[in-house]
Amino acid sequence: MKFEIHKEGKAPLIRILVVLILINTASFLLFPDTIFTVLLLGVSIAFFATALNFYKQPERTYKGDLHGLVNAPTDGRIVVIEKVFEKEFFQEERIQISIFMSLFNAHSNWVPVSGKITHYSHVDGNFYRAYLPKSSHENERSNIVIETPEHGTILTKQIAGALARRIVTYVKEGEELHIGSPLGFIKLGSRMDIFLPLDSEILVSMGEEVRANITFLARLNKQNK
Repeated sequence: MKFEIHKEGKAPLIRILVVLILINTASFLLFPDTIFTVLLLGVSIAFFATALNFYKQPERTYKGDLHGLVNAPTDGRIVVIEKVFEKEFFQEERIQISIFMSLFNAHSNWVPVSGKITHYSHVDGNFYRAYLPKSSHENERSNIVIETPEHGTILTKQIAGALARRIVTYVKEGEELHIGSPLGFIKLGSRMDIFLPLDSEILVSMGEEVRANITFLARLNKQNK
């Protein structure tokens, strides 16, 4: 699929490219015709390719509101599917699905369901490795609660990892958003959590690799009002 560079990555990629050009130029001048220079060039190309992949913004969009479906809000691997007691916002049991993003995943984040943002907050915290369970409630994170028109309310979290030091969130309280709209960006390895109603039909399995705006995590049931 076609993709473009995410706006959060343009300045960092320019800096990386300049540094790599300077390092490799110095190597060619100081150590011409050596295996070291060739290896350094190969490592530099691989590193820049990884950075490009990290900062890519895939061109993936949905048509229609797709009410009742939950979009994977980021690329990555499913590391948690379990029933938990969500005490911060719902004070009830929910199904938690967590997606871990490695350095090789695009780190663009997307809105998981169509609906209204009823809560947004950023919480300072620790920087434990993102695949650890305690990262969900102890790491630095952004909380976004979305109320759907007919299928209840969900919570999604952008969670910083051991290396991540910046979470960017574009959505605001009161906004009406379409599934698959840009939600934000997390720099370096990190994760996203989604908390769904207990009667949701889960469409993914543990260890599965998912892709934002392509993979559906769950199907929600209509809620009685």
